[in-house]
Formats: sequence, structure tokens, C-alpha cells
Amino acid sequence: MSKLLSKYHAPDQHGNTQNITPESAGWGYVGFQAFELESGQSIDLPASDNEVCLVLVGGFATITTPSATFENIGERKSPFERKKPYAVYVAKGEAIKVVANTQLELAVCSAPGEGNYPTRLIAPDNIDAEQRGAGNNKRFVHNILPDYKEADSLLVVEVYTDEGCTSSYPSHKHDQDAEPNETYLEETYYHRLNPSKGFCMQRVYTDDRSLDECMAVYDKDVVQVPKGYHPVATIAGYDSYYLNVMAGPTRKWLFTWEDDHQWINEEQYARKHQ
Repeated sequence: MSKLLSKYHAPDQHGNTQNITPESAGWGYVGFQAFELESGQSIDLPASDNEVCLVLVGGFATITTPSATFENIGERKSPFERKKPYAVYVAKGEAIKVVANTQLELAVCSAPGEGNYPTRLIAPDNIDAEQRGAGNNKRFVHNILPDYKEADSLLVVEVYTDEGCTSSYPSHKHDQDAEPNETYLEETYYHRLNPSKGFCMQRVYTDDRSLDECMAVYDKDVVQVPKGYHPVATIAGYDSYYLNVMAGPTRKWLFTWEDDHQWINEEQYARKHQ
């Protein structure tokens, strides 16, 4: 099994199902945890030097920090309702308490913080939505914490891809600190499949193929992208959702297309497949 693939495990006593740290991933910025909590269950996340974005993937919760309380927030029971989520940005140095008001699927996205921005609610009305691509390369994006919204280093988006389509494609990379063309950003993909027994495929590879991994990814698995290109392909019968977390030394999403496949972006191809 690829070292880039973190398999889902049943919730532990704290409800944790995924735990990616910079140490475990062998990089410097991105942390990711997933929790599945029963109604009434709670978790406490200690204060740290990280800023945090809590994403309610499904369910309702009350979230409390020393500076704010957000009562019974939530918008959907499942991400496949395709409603925009609720999220909470938490500043560096604040402890967090989460109480599940229903069954709750919670993503905890973290990266180094500088304390420049206060804790705040990110409501559905604060989240932009967009369609990208065309034909079998079409996907739908919720920009939860994009680079034009306030944060120190975190970038968080969620992406829907219909059965038989590709996303994170044409292949692109963001592994060089080379502005204005590209920025170095580590990335995690938290995958969900509908129906949940399905799988999708994700490849992570570099130009010189010193890294070239192709993974069958099942529901609630996480793929870690330290460098290289990282396209996703869905399988007939199964729709895909994934939550992306990115961070690096510069909070800009600048990437480079792989030359061989950039033609997919051309207007003539897009027009033919609309």
C-alpha cells in the first residue's frame, strides 16, 4: 500500500478516524483530522501554534473557543446533499470544544498560524461556489477558505465530481516556491464516495517519475500530496466528494499544468463537451 494513502479506521474512543500530522506526513505545514461523533459526544482540542478550520462535513454541532461560541450550527446531514457547509476558523492559541448535537462528521484542518485574524464563523452565505471544467472533466467547488479570504496559511475547499468524470485535472502541481508561476503547497484529500461502498482512483506523480503512485481510494480515506501532479478519476456508479487542505510558506494557490495534458483546457475542447 502506498505510504501516501491513509486508510479509514473505525472511530476510536474520541471519535477520531484520521490523524495526519506534519510529522507523520514528513512535511512542514498541513495537519488533518477527521472525527465521527454520536449525538451528545464532545471533543476538546488543545490550544496550539496552529490556526484551525473546522468543517462540518455532515451534522450539527456547538463549537466554543475562549473568544466565541457558535450554537447548533450545521446545514446538511451528508456532504452529498451538496449544500454549502458550515465551518469555523479558529485563531492560533485558542482551545476548542466541539459538542455534537446530532451525529457529526467533522474535519479539523490545521496549519501554522500567526494570530493575524480572529476566530469567526464561516456560514454558507460566506462560501463561494463555482463550476470548473466541462464534459467529463466537470466538477463543482465550494471555496470554504480560499486564498482571497482571511487566514494566515490555510486553504480549504471541497469538490464534487460526478461518476465517470475526472477532477484535479488536467494534471497540475504546486511543489515549487517559484512565484509568480507556482507556490509550494502541501495538500491532503479527504475522500467520500456515494454509494459508500465505491472507490475512486488517484495518482500522485512527478515529471521525472521519482514519485509515481496510483491508489484505489475508498470512502473516508485520505491521500497525502507532498509534491507532484495529483488527478482524481471517478468510477461509473459512484459520485465523489473530497475536502482539500493546503498550506505552505506563501498563502497563494499558484500552480503549473502538466504540458502533455494542458490542451484539455483549450476553448475548443471545452465547447465541444459542454
